[in-house]
Amino acid sequence: MTKIETGTEVMLGRREGRVAVLTFNRPESRNALHPEMYAAFERLLPQLANDADVGAVMLTGAGGAFCAGGDVKGMNARNSGKAPSPTNLESAVDDLRARQRSVSAALHGFPKVTVAAIDGAAAGAGLSIALACDLRVASPRAIFTTAFAKVGFSGDFGGSWFLTQLVGAAKARELYLTADRFDASQALSLQVVNEVLEVDNFESAAVTYTARFANGPSVAQRYIKENLNRALTADLLTCLDAEAVAMSRCRSTDDHKEAVEAFVAKRAPVFKGR
Repeated sequence: MTKIETGTEVMLGRREGRVAVLTFNRPESRNALHPEMYAAFERLLPQLANDADVGAVMLTGAGGAFCAGGDVKGMNARNSGKAPSPTNLESAVDDLRARQRSVSAALHGFPKVTVAAIDGAAAGAGLSIALACDLRVASPRAIFTTAFAKVGFSGDFGGSWFLTQLVGAAKARELYLTADRFDASQALSLQVVNEVLEVDNFESAAVTYTARFANGPSVAQRYIKENLNRALTADLLTCLDAEAVAMSRCRSTDDHKEAVEAFVAKRAPVFKGR
């Protein structure tokens, strides 16, 4: 295990093999979001994207929760004038836009596989951030809720877009408007999570799950992500053209040649990320 310097105690970082593990670390508030967390994402994600020793990123939370979203106690302090708040509407909008882009947009467009490992509550913006990752695994005790409507909010960090893509418009509307809670088995049925890991050591199992992608053909994975992200908004011909370029680039990689040799030899390939 190698420590990753995050610059803050509310976001911890370490490397387990080729998996970079980022951990929300405010267990006393169920890992409610904090300005230093946004700054850590903004600083770390570009570094990890360019780190050849990192093949995938896993996002999780300390103390039996993933992330409870916004700090409601902090909201109450701001609303009562006991804590500073943005001076005007435009500065509030600009601030939130910047945070959303440095977290949700950055995770969605990250060139390596990202996995949210959800043990406990994923609520509000915490759920949105989990949805921004490529894949999600949960422990049996995980609980999910959009939460926003219950505190008079409409939602942020891309949750409405990501959830609509995963569960469809009708179910996304229901989950946002009711803000009802749902458990790990329901999340699996809705395809909000990809797998429920029913094990004693959830985090260790989640690292093992993520390592499968960290040790995979990273160039091809990057183009797979680009193709799938593009397919959400582009027309067929645009996607076909981009696929042609990506396939041609992958064909020239050492990983492709190694995979073909391994297939013929009936052995497991060893990818080098080039």
